[in-house]
Amino acid sequence: MKLNQKQFKQVAPLLPKQRGHVKIDNLTFLNTFIYICENGREWRALPETFGSRHSIYMRFNRRAKNVVPERVVTALQAERLPDPKVFSLDSTSIKVHPDVRGALKKRQTGDREVTGRM
Repeated sequence: MKLNQKQFKQVAPLLPKQRGHVKIDNLTFLNTFIYICENGREWRALPETFGSRHSIYMRFNRRAKNVVPERVVTALQAERLPDPKVFSLDSTSIKVHPDVRGALKKRQTGDREVTGRM
């Protein structure tokens, strides 16, 4: 997904003003941020088309300290997501690691000990 101009205008007030000589504009920065979030990439695996990965990482790091990415994502989700009542979750969409379920329980029934899940 890439931001179009309409979406960028919606989140532009949430971004700090750019000062001085800036090589990468805010729209490119946001598209890079979205690319990394969607693809689960590391900063060093960022394609050259987005610009210098170090510059983008440093800008993201500064913005993250001011909670800018959370505000931008919240604003974009408000536009894209339907009513939350429509969503449903079942066991096929959420998998739990076996360790999270807990250890087997020991319980006593009468004169013998039974091992198993409760």
